[in-house]
Amino acid sequence: MAKQTSFFSSISRLYPHVRPILPRLVMGLLSALLASVVALTIPQVLRVLVNESLRPGGSADAVWTASLVILGLGVTEAGLVALRRQFVINPATTVETRMRVSLYDHLQDLTVSFHDRWGSGQLLSRAMTDLNFLRRWMAFGAIMLVVTTLTVVIGVVVMFTMSWQLALIFLAAAVPIMVYGFRFRTRFSKVARRSQDQAGDLATTVEESVHGIRVLKAFGRSREALENFNGQAEELRRTEIVKAKHLATFSLVVTLLPELALGAGLVVGVLLASTGELSIGALVAFFATAAVIATPVEFSGLLLAMALNAKSVLDRHFEVMDSVNTITSPAQPRRPAELKGALSFNSVTFAYEDAPDKPIVKGISLAVEPGETMALVGITGSGKSALLQLVPRLYDVTEGAITIDGVDLREFSVEELRTVVAVAFEDTTLFSSSVRENVMLGAPAGLPAEEREASFEQTLDVAQAHFAYSLPDGPDTLIGEEGLSLSGGQRQRIALARAIAARPRVLVLDDPLSALDVHTEERIETRLREVLADTTTLIVAHRPSTVAMADRVALLEGGRITAVGTHTELLAANRHYRHVIASLDPEPRDLDSDLLDSELSGLGAEEVSR
Repeated sequence: MAKQTSFFSSISRLYPHVRPILPRLVMGLLSALLASVVALTIPQVLRVLVNESLRPGGSADAVWTASLVILGLGVTEAGLVALRRQFVINPATTVETRMRVSLYDHLQDLTVSFHDRWGSGQLLSRAMTDLNFLRRWMAFGAIMLVVTTLTVVIGVVVMFTMSWQLALIFLAAAVPIMVYGFRFRTRFSKVARRSQDQAGDLATTVEESVHGIRVLKAFGRSREALENFNGQAEELRRTEIVKAKHLATFSLVVTLLPELALGAGLVVGVLLASTGELSIGALVAFFATAAVIATPVEFSGLLLAMALNAKSVLDRHFEVMDSVNTITSPAQPRRPAELKGALSFNSVTFAYEDAPDKPIVKGISLAVEPGETMALVGITGSGKSALLQLVPRLYDVTEGAITIDGVDLREFSVEELRTVVAVAFEDTTLFSSSVRENVMLGAPAGLPAEEREASFEQTLDVAQAHFAYSLPDGPDTLIGEEGLSLSGGQRQRIALARAIAARPRVLVLDDPLSALDVHTEERIETRLREVLADTTTLIVAHRPSTVAMADRVALLEGGRITAVGTHTELLAANRHYRHVIASLDPEPRDLDSDLLDSELSGLGAEEVSR
């Protein structure tokens, strides 16, 4: 549940962001305020005109003079309004951009467990829609709310100087407006936050449906997805209607009561003028002033609604920004004198934050020698993938320690650790860029152009990703969002190439070759042994062929390692291991590899050797 905060405590958190542009905002505020003062000056010119120039014997030249003065004041007011826009628009967009970049940077820094809990649509709505609204409020809503308040105050003071009786009638209408305004603020704040959260949930649904469109179509579930989306959209519509009703009721109150007060004031004003207690010019000026401040009063409902929405936006923004990154670098990082890649698990226990009493990994101790390939085998839910994710510190161990060459992972700087360790997961994630950019995402920064190109070609060869050269624009072909234009085997090979390009000392593979046939897997394993001979490899294996290629195998049961040995040793001595091996996935066939095999079989032996 969202933490409840006061309006001013929420808005005050915006100060560090607006401090650099505060002078420009103040100038914009002064420009808007001067424009309102100029607008309030026009009724005073009318008073002089009525009292002095429109009486019998008055000068016609005075009418022209007053008209020119009013015209000049109108032009000045328009110029000040334009100046206000010039002062605030550019700084407000700067603040919006900086806050958006800061949010993105913080999201990149936050732990995987945070992203496990948050829907992507919620984060997207905070980064885009919320900050866009906040920029509009800073540039317009906040300034105009202050100006509107001051304009009404100044206008009422001026009205008192002309007729205290009429001013009291007008002021009497403000009391029920203030009372209802308090109730409006409380109700509108709640429904505004609910609306924004529902919009975030709706964005999540859209994103999931777009990413999963192949699944929805393949299973014929488009209609069900539409019904679910329609339900969420209808819920958001009802919330927006409730929000609009609150705003409409408040607008009715702030419009109707001043109008009734003006009607009553008109009757009283005519009576006062008839008795000589109020001049005709003062009466005209009073109602002209009332007309000037009537618009701000009517507009106050919308401005107050914008302010309450801005509070909700800031609460949502800082709800993310206040999330603490628990996986950080130490004040004084350590690293081994010489990185060899010896990986050791020492009584490691791990449980997710939301279930601390249900550990996934329980007291695991395991040593992997430099350059060794260790396979992790076990039935579904035995903790294999969870164990792998502890190595690059995507999660931190709950108890115990993991070391590389004797140094605890938590003593490395996070940035360096993730250059030492490279990962490739079964659930491949690619970005909407070219094959080349996806692969070289893992490459060390600062490589010379020639070395970078050589590394790229080598990683494609090791990962058997030669298909990249047959794409329309070769390796520079854009592969679309999440690489869904490619087959599963192609995506896995690009992800593996990305991990290899990082030149790691420790390579963590969560069954990254599950979509490939055994022949392609064997070629990749052979090339990996050649290129990464000194790299320590920890791999989750779901197929007998992968297990057989490992130097040693660790058997997991219920989050514990119950046996370690070679594939042959465990087959001969461990009954549960034989059961696991017998239940592993059958070997798939990858169409891309089949095509490659057929092409190679059509070549001569000499060409193949080349």
